[in-house]
Amino acid sequence: MKDTNLLMEIRGLKKYFHARGLQYWKKEGLIRAVDDVSLEIRPGETLGLVGESGCGKSTLAKLIMGLDTPTAGDILFEGENIAHYSNDAWRAFRNKVQIIFQDPYASLNPRRTAGRTIGEPFFIRRKNPGKKEIEEHVARLMGKVGLSRDQADRYPHEFSGGQRQRIGIARAISLEPSLVIADEPVSALDVSIQAQILNLLKDLQDELHLTYLFISHNLGVIRHMSDRVVVMYLGRIVESGSNEAIFRNPRHPYTRLLLSAILEVNKGKSWKTPNGAGELKGIVQPDMCRFYPRCPIGGELCLKETPQLVPLSEGHAVACHFGRL
Repeated sequence: MKDTNLLMEIRGLKKYFHARGLQYWKKEGLIRAVDDVSLEIRPGETLGLVGESGCGKSTLAKLIMGLDTPTAGDILFEGENIAHYSNDAWRAFRNKVQIIFQDPYASLNPRRTAGRTIGEPFFIRRKNPGKKEIEEHVARLMGKVGLSRDQADRYPHEFSGGQRQRIGIARAISLEPSLVIADEPVSALDVSIQAQILNLLKDLQDELHLTYLFISHNLGVIRHMSDRVVVMYLGRIVESGSNEAIFRNPRHPYTRLLLSAILEVNKGKSWKTPNGAGELKGIVQPDMCRFYPRCPIGGELCLKETPQLVPLSEGHAVACHFGRL
């Protein structure tokens, strides 16, 4: 039975890689990029996914897009498992789920004009559109993202970084998708331009009723954009909750470590990094807490048992033996 309150549901998703030079049957060389991840994305919301580089955020985005095959687990979109899609269902899925990439220059073909880049999805997915129809579609989209119609014949190298990202955004919304995955969309831009792009994304969400999965390592950006937040560390979700719960009452030591890098997280209140936090104390074993080598409050239990994500209150959960107390 389909849950109309969920746009996408991820259940026990795993993606393992084998280190180079090691035989595939040897578990010692296993890289657990995404390890037993479960989350929900509701229509019209912005779900923020935050964590340091290498925690598995982009790998998760590729799995959701169908660009990589999971080792285990299910991805349900509008109640249907994408692993069981037919060719026609995949084409429909591509219309409904789009991505905005981190590097606006690398994600654009340098030999294609802005107009052709923006209009290509419309040309591919619509049956026999006329040239005038495509031009009108491109002009309308360029206007929505703050570009002028006469810039359609320019090539990527003729635009600034912020303008190139606007082209990428226009391409992503070309087919009016249900879900847009924004993978570090402002990290490669100047700070002054970042605010403009973030505000543009918010305006487009209101206008087009978009749903975002917003991926970033910057908690300040996540706080500004997200309705709910998921914190990821070494392939696992360590804390999840509403924007207010995560920023006002973080319970996992890793979340607090991230928050300590933000100035004035709360007015009159800031999280200080405990002594020893972030310092590696040993090698992580499969059956222990992955954050233990950097954790300032870890105990003997953390060495014996991997903490599971446990609800603390409505919508707020944490994977920490001591964060639950």
